[in-house]
Amino acid sequence: MRKKITISFLAMMFSLLTIVGSATAQTVSYHPSLVHKNGAMAYEHMKYLAYEIGPRVAGSINERKAEEYIESQFKRIGFKTTVQDFTYSRRGTTTQSSNVIAYKPGKSSKQIIVGAHYDSVSVGRGVDDNASGVGILLEVAEVLKNIPTPYSIVFIAFGAEETGLRGSNHYAANMTQKEIENTIGMINMDSLAVGDNMYVYGSAGEAGFIRDQALEIVKKKKLNVGTNPGLNPEYPAGTTGDWSDHAPFKNLGIPYGYLEATNWEIGELDGYDQTVKHGGVWHTGNDSIEFIESEYPGRIQEHLSTFSTLLTDLLKFMNKTNTSK
Repeated sequence: MRKKITISFLAMMFSLLTIVGSATAQTVSYHPSLVHKNGAMAYEHMKYLAYEIGPRVAGSINERKAEEYIESQFKRIGFKTTVQDFTYSRRGTTTQSSNVIAYKPGKSSKQIIVGAHYDSVSVGRGVDDNASGVGILLEVAEVLKNIPTPYSIVFIAFGAEETGLRGSNHYAANMTQKEIENTIGMINMDSLAVGDNMYVYGSAGEAGFIRDQALEIVKKKKLNVGTNPGLNPEYPAGTTGDWSDHAPFKNLGIPYGYLEATNWEIGELDGYDQTVKHGGVWHTGNDSIEFIESEYPGRIQEHLSTFSTLLTDLLKFMNKTNTSK
């Protein structure tokens, strides 16, 4: 009987697998109109990762499902895409994870790396940390697909960030000296959805050109984004700590930019307390769409729209004359 399946039946099954929002990662598609409203496509990617897949602990089946989903989305968009597998040992256990990498040629062979981690902790849904960042990564990649950019762009979804920046460390450690010299900067996105305030950070001194150019866009477009005010002397104004995927690139001497939503004016003034009302939401059971939208109506949509606008313009208009490399 299995050999007698008709062509029409196969066609019907294929159409069912490719409907909008299909539950099969390799065939998920979205209505093209979503890319014309900043943040709308990002929201759908965020929701898929957090709810169709769920918590994405490093090395788990769900992390692999997320990898497959992201790879399929980059390919759907039309990018040359590769998966960089890696393993690491922790507490006597060897874990396998991967980075998903898409390449967009630009006007210059010089490149900028744009990344966000797709793994999460086991509690909550990992909506804020960091399905939100991956949502923006995928949306902006699609928006810019056919737009000439000053630099070539390497979009990377990093695995195993929550267990020690494993994916970004692996990628950075395997860059050649030529690649390092060819990379004018790295932009990281982590936890964009729930924090009271939206921020952009960057390297100290002249190497902070990514942050500075982002703040010029903020001013021009009247976006509600600021930077670390520097109330804590351990984290000078405009910078941040080395706790996310920008750090391995910073250690290579590559200037960084970093998009995040949190609150630097409460708690220990270190950005870990994201909200006045609930403190930190990341790494808790509150990291879900239901909780965030109940407690902060409209915040997710505002943040995704704002960060999408900012990152898109930053990548479109990066000013070569202001770079330090």
